[in-house]
Order: sequence, then structure tokens, then C-alpha cells
Amino acid sequence: MELRVRGERAVLGEEVDPHNVAIGADLADALHEWARVAAAVRRANGDREAAAVVSQRGRQLAGRVAEVMGTTVYYVDPVTDAGSVIPPPDALVRKPVRPEEPTPWATGLTVAAFVGVVVFVAMLALARTLAAETSGLLAFVAAVLVSAGLAPSLWLGRKLPILRWVVLGAAAGIAFSWIGVLAVVFA
Repeated sequence: MELRVRGERAVLGEEVDPHNVAIGADLADALHEWARVAAAVRRANGDREAAAVVSQRGRQLAGRVAEVMGTTVYYVDPVTDAGSVIPPPDALVRKPVRPEEPTPWATGLTVAAFVGVVVFVAMLALARTLAAETSGLLAFVAAVLVSAGLAPSLWLGRKLPILRWVVLGAAAGIAFSWIGVLAVVFA
């Protein structure tokens, strides 16, 4: 399969309009738009930066055509008339995947336990102080607000490699502190 510009139209193979090939209307429209821009740049004859952008965009579109068609595309640059071969993505050589590092369970669980104890003590201190100084209802509302305020941050941090241990500890500390909060409020 060959991709080139004829006049202000993109053609595939032997003068085939991209709309007549099963590549999708969006890709066919993008090819024709690219061909119009390439023809304008060619007429301007001198803007090297625009020519480089048109060439790069043509290679990208040729890569998309190669991916959709599942075949190698011979791309003819409309500005320089240089040809290049664009293989489909499956034919590209992929870099070897680095093996994942082992999960640091001992360190992570230690951090999680420490954070959990700190959050547990802080929540109980808040509930006990508010229940003693004001009312149990205010202590309950404050615990709900603290829990609800931390929930979005904990949810966002749950998959971050290092912070996930802190998140685990904070979530466990909040969960276990609710037993104490309820005991303080209803006692």
C-alpha cells in the first residue's frame, strides 16, 4: 500500500481515494486535509518549518493507515518526494519490558501500621474532646466531616507506588477509629 499526494488529494495505492477504502471516515478526512495543507506548503516553496510539520504529520497518518489496514505502507513525502516504509504496529520491534520490582511488604506494612495508629489516635482524640466539651452529636458530625474530607485524597492515592502504604494505614485508622467514635458518642 502506498500513500501519496496528487494535487490536493491524498491517494492510496493506484489513485484510490481514501474514502473508498475501509479505514474510517475520520482518517480519510484527515488524509485529505493533510494533502491540502501539503499542496499549500509545496506552493509556498520555502517554509522549512511548515514542510517539516507536514512531513511529520504524513508519517503519523501513514502509521495510522498501516495500523488500520494491518499492512506496511510506503509513504511518499509530498514536500521532498522521499519515500519511507511504515510498518504496522505489530511489526515494530518492542523494547523488552523491565521486570517489576518486588513489593516491599515489610516496610510498607510498617509504614501503614504507624500511619494507622496516628490517624486512629487523632480521630479518637477529636471525638473525645468534642464529646466532653460540647455534645456527642458535634463529635459525630466532626468525625463524619474528617472521614469524608480524607476519602477523595485516599481514593486518588491508592495506586501510587509509595503513597499506597500511607493510604492503607490512614484508611485502616479511620475505619477502626469509627468503633471508638461511636462508643464515645453513644456512651
